[in-house]
Amino acid sequence: MAFNKSEYINILTYILSNCYDKPHVGKTVISTTMYFIDFNYYEVYGESLTDEEYVKSKKGILPKHFNKITEELIERKKIYFRKEPYYHTTLHKYYLTHLPDVHFSKKKRNIINSTIRPLIGKNATSILKYASRDPPFQMADYNEAIDYNNVYLRYPRYSIRKKFINL
Repeated sequence: MAFNKSEYINILTYILSNCYDKPHVGKTVISTTMYFIDFNYYEVYGESLTDEEYVKSKKGILPKHFNKITEELIERKKIYFRKEPYYHTTLHKYYLTHLPDVHFSKKKRNIINSTIRPLIGKNATSILKYASRDPPFQMADYNEAIDYNNVYLRYPRYSIRKKFINL
């Protein structure tokens, strides 16, 4: 698997364009949503959209390329970053400098949108709690990559395969 940087940037900017008005959405929610988009797509179509490597950590899910990509987008003035207070914590917030011109195929758009909708409403604590019960995450050891193939062992609550099998 080779990391698909352009698709990763497209999905990241698409997520940012869908959560600009959500004060609770920071780095944790965005990176966990990226994980679910990739793993949901893999569950339905047998391949990852970005081929990103997601690592299980005590802080949650860490996409290998997230920091590098966001730093590059900041340098290119495509996004900007701010630390913002949120209740008793500080969020790492990313904002687009302009709306992206991103076009996905119908099958990609369906998976991406159906993944974003329920997750983008969660804050960091609730999305991490949700992700920690996803079998691929549970089966990985700390500081190791989460295996895409474990999506086929998901509980019905996490599985989206039946929803998309006939599309």
